[in-house]
Amino acid sequence: MADAHAQGSDTSCGFIALIGAPNAGKSTLLNALVGSKVSIISHKVQTTRMLIRGIAVEGRSQLIFVDTPGIFSPRRRLDRAMVTTAWSGAHEADLVGVLIDARKGLEEEAEGILRRLGDVKPPKLLILNKIDVVAKEALLTLAKASNEMAKFEATFMLSALTGDGVADLKAWLAQHVPPGPWLYPADQMSDAPIRQLAAEITREKLFERLHQELPYHSTVETEVWKELRGGDIRIEQTIYVERESQRKIVLGKGGQSIKAIGEAARKEIAKIVEAKVHLFLFVKVREGWADDPERYRAMGLEFPKE
Repeated sequence: MADAHAQGSDTSCGFIALIGAPNAGKSTLLNALVGSKVSIISHKVQTTRMLIRGIAVEGRSQLIFVDTPGIFSPRRRLDRAMVTTAWSGAHEADLVGVLIDARKGLEEEAEGILRRLGDVKPPKLLILNKIDVVAKEALLTLAKASNEMAKFEATFMLSALTGDGVADLKAWLAQHVPPGPWLYPADQMSDAPIRQLAAEITREKLFERLHQELPYHSTVETEVWKELRGGDIRIEQTIYVERESQRKIVLGKGGQSIKAIGEAARKEIAKIVEAKVHLFLFVKVREGWADDPERYRAMGLEFPKE
């Protein structure tokens, strides 16, 4: 039924970029808005490396959310590529949601983002996240200060984790995306290939298991995706690190770490594909992969020449 009216003259559809400092809660908010997991979440900063699109329907509006990498002061080539990608997502969207971690307030990274918003032409809205752990007076002060630094069409206070305030944001966005036909089927929640999402889930479990032990420069690629007789799925993934010492960290003593990572990833992937999953993980050393243009293209990032 939804697909039938998706091409009607009274439908609307638009891209909403979510930008903010690392760990502002963009991925958690994206998943809450879509109602399903489409972006990985980790306490490790700069988890999101590419533009992840989540798709939601609100009334006769299709909302296409773009979860961008966290914006910070880049030091390495991969950092620069991620920050460039984040700002590109903002410039190309119909609406831009600027997330600020209400607990941290206007720290250096948040202020830096607000100062650059004058160059971003699409309408912007301020989203104060994590309000469940911040006093109301502090929220009002933060909202006032943020609106004095940049021009926002609206301000929302919410908790992406608990869902408080998310419905109000979604309803407002549905009223403000431009008129036009839907770009995706009504039941599609992401434009990311399932192989990519599966690799991202394993990368999330990698971060959860190893925390600070895991080097920042590590990535996961789905090498094999095969549907077996009976509906089971065989998946082979490779975790790439830059040094042999890092490979040993991922494997863990007696292979305990890699086994735990694989089990956690397998369960979550199985829920998403709604099938029994046989997941096989391999760990390989790929020296200098963070300086390999091909790896950047695979992640949807532009390779910085310097």
